[in-house]
Amino acid sequence: MSGQRSTSSASTPEETFRSLCRSSPWRWETLRFTIAWRAPSDQGLDTAPPLSAWLRRPAALRVEAADGTLLHSTTGNERSRDALYVSATRKSWLVAPRLVTPVYDGAGLVRRRPEAAYGEAVFGDPRWSSMLDPVELAGNAPVAMAPGADRVEVRDIAEESFAGRPVLAATVTSNASYEPAAPGRPLIGEGRTRVLVDIGTAVCVSTTALDGATRGAGHDLAILGVDEYLTDDYFRAAPPELSDVSRHVPWIVG
Repeated sequence: MSGQRSTSSASTPEETFRSLCRSSPWRWETLRFTIAWRAPSDQGLDTAPPLSAWLRRPAALRVEAADGTLLHSTTGNERSRDALYVSATRKSWLVAPRLVTPVYDGAGLVRRRPEAAYGEAVFGDPRWSSMLDPVELAGNAPVAMAPGADRVEVRDIAEESFAGRPVLAATVTSNASYEPAAPGRPLIGEGRTRVLVDIGTAVCVSTTALDGATRGAGHDLAILGVDEYLTDDYFRAAPPELSDVSRHVPWIVG
């Protein structure tokens, strides 16, 4: 991993956790995973069958139901950009995160994120973007050392394992400055939430609300593959048929 680095690593476990939550855009390009959302425990509902997904940044996404039924497929290149660029807003000219360099700490995690065209492809629930890039738990950069200044309070940090991969787990509680990346659809619940962030990809692979009416609610994301080679054909609803050049093509005359 290249880029500008600070001279020392994060000084506390809390800073390490926040830096990890800022790092996703620079830790992977493609991801294969399953995702399931959990309802609150007191509702007595079974967890919905997991969806299977393939994602290639910045916008290619394929989603299948548990039985293999195709639910969504896009390369992300179908929509014309004419209207976007004619608008000539500053935001429309931002480049992808992988084309800009963040400030890293000594451990290779992102301490300060630059301005870029952030945002992940979503399907159905806008929290897809939040879990794939959980920067809403940390903000773009460290804040002043004052009570309640951070987006969330971080406690009980521990290295654990989830779906066969190492994660950094923490119990977080939102502060007044917490702002969901998807308005009205926060990644964490009211009160305390147990959060697991995959160390290799910085994806939030699990959340579990610990308090209130949403107790037990959350999501589980199992990472199955990282940076696999995924062509456009993977993200088309019906891949184009290739001609078999060895097959005789009859010519009908008359």
